Amino acid sequence: MDQVPQNGHDTVTLSGMYKDYFLDYASYVILERAVPGIWDGLKPVQRRILHALKEMDDGRFHKVANVIGQTMQFHPHGDAAIGDALVNLGQKDLLIDCQGNWGDMRTGDRAAAPRYIEARLTKFALDVAFNKQTTDWQLSYDGRKSEPIALPMKFPLLLSQGVEGIAVGLSTKVMPHNFIELIKASIKLLEGKSVKIYPDFQVGGMVDVTDYNQGKRGGKIKVRGKIEQVDKKTLAIRELPYGITTENLIDSIIKANDKGKIKIKKVTDNTAAKVEVLVELAPGISPDVTMDALYAFTNCEISISPNACVIIDDKPHFLSVIDILKTSTENTKELLRQELEIRKGELEEKLHFASLEKIFIENRIYRDIEECETWEAVLETIDKGLRKYVRVPNEKAKAGDKRIALTRDITEEDIVRLTEIKIKRISKYNTFKADELIARLEEELKQVKHDLAHLTEYAIAYFERLLDKYGKGKERRTKIMTFESIKATQVVANNAKLYVNRKEGFVGSSLKKEEFISDCSDIDDIVVFLKDGTFKVVRITDKVFVGKNILHVAVWKKGDDRTTYNMVYLDGKTGRAMAKRFNVTSITRDKAYVLTKGEKGSKVLYFSANPNGESEILGVQLSQGCSAKKKIFDFDFGEISIKGRGSQGNILTRYPVRKINLKEKGSSTLGAIKIWMDEVSGRLNTEERGQFIGEFDTGDTILAVYKNASYEVLDFDMNKKFEAKDLLAIQKFAPDTVISAVYFEGSKDWTMVKRFKVETTKNNQNYPFLSDHPKTKLFFASTDVQPKISYSVRINKEKFDKELDIADFIDTKGWKALGNKLNDGRITAVKELKSEKKVSTSDQKLKAGDSIEFNIDDKGQGLMFE
Repeated sequence: MDQVPQNGHDTVTLSGMYKDYFLDYASYVILERAVPGIWDGLKPVQRRILHALKEMDDGRFHKVANVIGQTMQFHPHGDAAIGDALVNLGQKDLLIDCQGNWGDMRTGDRAAAPRYIEARLTKFALDVAFNKQTTDWQLSYDGRKSEPIALPMKFPLLLSQGVEGIAVGLSTKVMPHNFIELIKASIKLLEGKSVKIYPDFQVGGMVDVTDYNQGKRGGKIKVRGKIEQVDKKTLAIRELPYGITTENLIDSIIKANDKGKIKIKKVTDNTAAKVEVLVELAPGISPDVTMDALYAFTNCEISISPNACVIIDDKPHFLSVIDILKTSTENTKELLRQELEIRKGELEEKLHFASLEKIFIENRIYRDIEECETWEAVLETIDKGLRKYVRVPNEKAKAGDKRIALTRDITEEDIVRLTEIKIKRISKYNTFKADELIARLEEELKQVKHDLAHLTEYAIAYFERLLDKYGKGKERRTKIMTFESIKATQVVANNAKLYVNRKEGFVGSSLKKEEFISDCSDIDDIVVFLKDGTFKVVRITDKVFVGKNILHVAVWKKGDDRTTYNMVYLDGKTGRAMAKRFNVTSITRDKAYVLTKGEKGSKVLYFSANPNGESEILGVQLSQGCSAKKKIFDFDFGEISIKGRGSQGNILTRYPVRKINLKEKGSSTLGAIKIWMDEVSGRLNTEERGQFIGEFDTGDTILAVYKNASYEVLDFDMNKKFEAKDLLAIQKFAPDTVISAVYFEGSKDWTMVKRFKVETTKNNQNYPFLSDHPKTKLFFASTDVQPKISYSVRINKEKFDKELDIADFIDTKGWKALGNKLNDGRITAVKELKSEKKVSTSDQKLKAGDSIEFNIDDKGQGLMFE
């Protein structure tokens, strides 16, 4: 609706008002509130805070309430907004020294009131962010003060601190990066090299930068907290994901537990100087699976979408972090050039006047003005007197010319300054000191000119000085790694039970009076096979109708190519019995799939589900009235191939079938599954990531030998997680595997050698194979068949090197035996001698002849794995 013109005023439409006012507001928020400028990496409120602190700077701390008041001279907003921005800057521990309770970004605790806390600029901020001579200024919002348009920032502050802001119609989110890495990257850019930089967070944690996309729109990073296993009943979260506090982390864990995604007993926040959130598990719950579930269902892992938006020439631009770094580096180089030019001008002025002063006093030109009657005559006399001894620019030098070359012509201002020299100074003038000053100024001017001519090298040296001066203690805290994708269905706790009413055709979690199938979770899919030869996959609910005459129902896992279904069905058209084997790896949920030829009257005669592709031998009995000569025979499913679910199958018989029964359960026809261990995540996988550890079939187990001189025989479980840094060897267990060890026995003060087979019978239990004496130390261990080592001993301070074939030195004994003595006292070093050919008993080790080596000093201290 348009406004009606009154009293002759111009018509203003509502649409016009909306367009103009909205755009004005949007532009103001973008430029003056939410988005940082590219030149100094600061939002306006941050820039004004730092400028106010610089004006107040006297080396001492200032009350934050006072800083807020000073900043309000430049920032036209409330004290709360300024205070929050100041606390945020202080918590980043780079530009502001903080005193008092400034809150805790890890726990979300707020800072104390502004009247109780204090702040001042850091030495780093004073070094890199301020220089009045290279700063462009503008009037403040009320015209009373001048404020910087941008601080002359000689450091990539935006990338170091990171920033987040929401404006009208756009937002910005730049991740913080490592201080040291940014400086080194700037140096590389100045050297003309390409660089890559990745986020680094104060809170530590882990980050997956696979899809970082240089921080541009459309990129993504995953961040995780650091979770450690304290014992079999307790997990400890030691580091947080970026942007997550202990409070909302604990809230997310409690919510996941309430929803049944995980099963925990208690969560305790012990955070003090360091983060520690203890998660106590419910009885019987696997810590490895719970660790994955915490990443899958809580804020222990979050995804962040960077969006590097900055202001350039009063307009928002979307850049990559490399673009921002290049711009910052070039800006730093330009600011350094300006500083050098300013310094050059200052030195030239000092040198110019020092030269004139020397001529004026040494040649006693001041005496020539005694007879001058006017001021103009005085100036003219001094000018003539000086020009006898100087050569101005563009004036050619004559042969034997001893005049002093000036950097510029003599001005009236120069002469006036000479007349202001006091008689006391003239009388005590020291020619030697004057010459020293001029020489020093000339040398410094020469260096400045050299730096200007070699500006890139000067900029590199500047960054190197920053690194040497401020780099200590700013090493990377966040570990860069690739996260293994965690499937929620594999780690979710079983928080529901699956029941089936076969007759009526219902499945669900609320049919508690019906047949129980298995435990499951509320996000599982259920596969149902019916007697008419169809099947479908549905999401579990309280109760859902799937069809009558249910043959088989189970939890279905997407992509499962191990579970094989064996089926015999009657073709309704031909009357033939058809046999088929198939997998169900992918489906459309709630869609009915036909496993027969689809003819009317078709039905299933036999059906079984085999989790590891096992074959079966069936006993088939034909009807007595058929013309077949052989009415009873066996059929082996192992003789037919596993095909897709849509295959028609092989003809079992053309005659009517009376009865089919299972005679024998066969072995897997899929063969053993090849397993690798990811050395980064410590997880078993079939995607060939990490080290190959063996081919596993039903009943196979894993042997793990640890650096703490213990071993375990573990049931094969793909959900098992290992700490790769603690492993000495991991392989498929074979009964004839021999472990060889060289160690120091603390109770006897001997170096011992032992070889033993794994004789323990309990799986999933840790067995130490050395004594528990506090001085006992493992020097070397191997699962090689014929390990050979070299070692050193000291006798009367003289070092002797020896070699040993362990298999020849000692026979295989019991795992509790001490072994044979190798040496009185400690040995100083052990190294494996690589044999020409190594054969493992199982040939399924982490590495052929995998072994471990230690460096040990004379006192037996500093056990270190290599």
